[in-house]
Amino acid sequence: MELRNKKWTEESFFNTREEVLKQWSTGKNINLQDAIEYQKKVPESKNFSAKLRNAKQEGITLAQPRAGVALLDEHIKLLQYLQDEGGADLLPSTIDSYTRQNRYSACEIGIEESKQAGRSMLNGFPAVNYGVANCKRVFESVNLPLQARHGTPDGRLLAEIIHAAGWTSNEGGGISYNIPYAKSASIEKTILDWQYCDRLVGYYEENGVNINREPFGPLTGTLVPPSVSNAVAIIEGLLAAEQGVKNITLGYGQCGNLVQDVAAMKTLEGMAMEYFKIYGYNVELTTVFHQWMGGFPQDEAKAFGVISWGASTAVLGGATKVIVKTPHEAIGIPTKEANAQGIKTTKQILTLLQGQKLQISMDLMDEIKIIRAETTCILDKVFELGEGDLAKGTVRAFAAGVLDVPFAPSKYNAGKVLPARDNNGAVRFLEFGNMPFTKEIIDFNKAKFAERARYENRPESFQMVVDDIYAISNGVLVGRPA
Repeated sequence: MELRNKKWTEESFFNTREEVLKQWSTGKNINLQDAIEYQKKVPESKNFSAKLRNAKQEGITLAQPRAGVALLDEHIKLLQYLQDEGGADLLPSTIDSYTRQNRYSACEIGIEESKQAGRSMLNGFPAVNYGVANCKRVFESVNLPLQARHGTPDGRLLAEIIHAAGWTSNEGGGISYNIPYAKSASIEKTILDWQYCDRLVGYYEENGVNINREPFGPLTGTLVPPSVSNAVAIIEGLLAAEQGVKNITLGYGQCGNLVQDVAAMKTLEGMAMEYFKIYGYNVELTTVFHQWMGGFPQDEAKAFGVISWGASTAVLGGATKVIVKTPHEAIGIPTKEANAQGIKTTKQILTLLQGQKLQISMDLMDEIKIIRAETTCILDKVFELGEGDLAKGTVRAFAAGVLDVPFAPSKYNAGKVLPARDNNGAVRFLEFGNMPFTKEIIDFNKAKFAERARYENRPESFQMVVDDIYAISNGVLVGRPA
């Protein structure tokens, strides 16, 4: 099928669907009409879109953790613990790495090894292997909306299974679940695969079922300039809307400078709505803020400080929900107790700051202005390269380095952009690669690094990047020389 930003016909969708359902044995018995009827019986209290809609109307920020283990009963117990003891507002099922690579035979081995070991030998929940009936068991065992969170370049069968099981949200996109996660997956193919996922949600919508879709905002989670992540989020939102998705959550990963992060959230929501209106999409838009995705301090008390900083920024930035980290981030996969502690810490901050906003200041307005200008330059060039077709433009933009995600493993990503922090901790462009910026934008970024270089009495260099990557795990925001 030729890639273009055009809503799939039912014929194209159902022809492709025949092949998708053959990818693993659990796909063969999925009946879409039965799935639609099951979804229609999902109560509003367990519908992701409804929960987000209500939160936005009430002006509150919801808390959602990450969590997933290999064994079905243990996964259910984990989610129930985060619901009952942690007080989560929304629940995840984080999917394992084998599923993300469509290695379902390896998942089977991982499940059996987990049974023998008496603990999870996978880093998530293998939903495809368990199939619709078991995923329904997960859904029916909790009282909150359930979302799949993963990192799958080809998540088509996974999407079929989770939605047929009553899960009302799916995270991911053809860019955000490819470039930061995969080395050799072509952007053209993953956009097509995620058009399928979005067309599936669009089909549910056409049959009276409201399902939320959430592109993955943080990308690599490592010093990603806001304009890069915002541009990708808006592109994925537009691609989803074209396939009929009506409830979209766009995300952003915390960089660490409060003013920049709040400006990024405001700019993301504002620009996304502008683009949806320009192209005639009637979309309910909400936002998600991801607490710091980089290295964490090993000291748990310091880790709670980082978590609290992220929770505070989420509220002040007006996020509809926040993705919660744990005090075990520096160690590995957290215990359920540590996960619950992260939720409780976050919710305490959300409660204390509820209704408060960061007041408009010149610094905030200046930051909004530069993020908007950079994002506009990127998006304008993507549309230009695609000759008006956003999907084609995205593929060509990555080939040209116009879209370039820092530190991504994908061979389809130019990898020429180099970010670092300015003297106040905001993430800027140290090296621009082929980003389509104006001279004014380039001069602005250069001036910020010249200021830092003078303050630190050292030249602008790659060492700043290295120092900044490790800074927060060492308890500071900006990586200063010793």
